Amino acid sequence: MLCVTVRRSSVHGNGVFAVRPFAAGERVLEYKGEIIAWRDAVRRRQREGVEGHTFLFGLSDGRVIDGNQGGNSERWLNHACTPNCETIEDAGRIFVHALRPIDAGEELLIDYLLAIDDPLNEDVKAQYACQCAAADCRRSMLADAV
Repeated sequence: MLCVTVRRSSVHGNGVFAVRPFAAGERVLEYKGEIIAWRDAVRRRQREGVEGHTFLFGLSDGRVIDGNQGGNSERWLNHACTPNCETIEDAGRIFVHALRPIDAGEELLIDYLLAIDDPLNEDVKAQYACQCAAADCRRSMLADAV
């Protein structure tokens, strides 16, 4: 049974939307893709000339899920400072769970909590600017941005 669909988002580009209601705490989907080392993902992005945002999801063991390679529609999840979903890692897999009840038609949103190695200057801040428009928006997809 189809649980989500991808369509244009008011937050940014494409987004993932609920096809049916979800209860708080319910597992909504799994983030899929090729699991590789971060260094291999960086090399791949450099080789392909990809800059900025990618479909990479970091795992706690230092590997990454590359949603661009064998991924599913969940790679289109958008960021929000007040998300309705959270990600949970389990045995090297990433699952998305509803934080609260979600209505059919509602966009599924997670807090990216991104970390970067680059110095936090105005250009970097602009690259990772949040577009969620929440009342308590922190204006950044970065975890430690001020």
